Amino acid sequence: MTYQFTRALTEMTGTATREIFKLLNRPEIVSFAGGLPASGCLPAAHIQEATEAIFSDPAGVKRCLQYGITEGYPELREHILALILDAGIGGMGIDNILITSGGSQALDLTCKVLLNPGDTVLVEDPTFLGFLATVKSYGAQAVGVRAAAGGLDLEDLEAKIRRHRPKLLYVIPNFSNPTGKTYSAENRRALAELALRYETVILEDDPYGRLRFAGEALPAIAHFDACGLAVYCSSFSKTVSPGLRLGFAAGSQEVIRKMGIAKQGADLHSSNLVQMIIKTYLDKGYFYPDIEKSLPRYRERKEAMIRALAKYMPGSFKHTDPDGGLFIWGEFDAPLNTVEIFHEALGRNAAYINGTAFYAENQRAESAGKPVRGLNTLRLNYSNEHPDRIETGIKALGGLFHEKLAALAPPRP
Repeated sequence: MTYQFTRALTEMTGTATREIFKLLNRPEIVSFAGGLPASGCLPAAHIQEATEAIFSDPAGVKRCLQYGITEGYPELREHILALILDAGIGGMGIDNILITSGGSQALDLTCKVLLNPGDTVLVEDPTFLGFLATVKSYGAQAVGVRAAAGGLDLEDLEAKIRRHRPKLLYVIPNFSNPTGKTYSAENRRALAELALRYETVILEDDPYGRLRFAGEALPAIAHFDACGLAVYCSSFSKTVSPGLRLGFAAGSQEVIRKMGIAKQGADLHSSNLVQMIIKTYLDKGYFYPDIEKSLPRYRERKEAMIRALAKYMPGSFKHTDPDGGLFIWGEFDAPLNTVEIFHEALGRNAAYINGTAFYAENQRAESAGKPVRGLNTLRLNYSNEHPDRIETGIKALGGLFHEKLAALAPPRP
């Protein structure tokens, strides 16, 4: 039988991270490929305590095993109001909050209610590859905007808003995936002003903002939004547990109501048990202390990677040095193809994500037979490997890259 799949799905492939995970079952491989929080930072004992508290109460058991409301457990949404207020977002009530099955569903539902086939979404170039796949699944197109260390290039952004009249501007302003960059307060304010001027919705994705181990926290872009154009999305995947799959969206009641309707058709509601576990965990006051305990580990691992990069990588390799989050972005000032040599890196028991997957126009370029961007780039995750293994893995990659660059050098006369 020949299945007639949708055009959007026919043109899609699995994301690079999901495919590479299938190759990383060997424990000897040092993986810098995923976006995993440190396993040792997962609060297993506190989650167990919260779960046992729920199941020791017959009313709690009945509630978590029964159907729930689409918008989410009201007591949990009250907690989330406090969390987003801490990010600088005020003036909201629980009707401005939608609980989702992971942060990815919050992004998906935003796209589902706002995008039609042929619409344009502006994104930082490079940006989160999972979101690029989501945009494509709705028949829309992502267009990249230039970025610098402190945020988006405002001139390029305004020019592309005028040219494309986008439905959405998607940004990760805190420790961006894949670059690790953070937008300045001035850039955030300017983005909100441009969005208002051109009536463009900002989809602000903030899964990493609380993983700051240096510098001062900055207010969310939604803090500067005076007209309800920002949809703020986050999750508990990086701060509590990715396996629990719980996230949320915060925005105007109008857009949250539409997202709730879309969620009804997707999964009716997020897991009641998971919502109650997170709510109980927050009730017990574990959230902030557990994050604080995790930050020294993340700082140690980031610094271990920065030292290893300086020690082992070629001089042509330039990289970011983030104050938080999970990722470092690297680029060779040479025509080194990180896609072609990935499997050789695996053969040396080290893995990374090649950078081509994060550029908005690359899928269109490939389908048109044109060159793709980012062949000389890669993303490295430092959070889920011990410092000793980080040095081992970077040493292996550095040796491989030195060899490849030497082969590219012209022969001496």
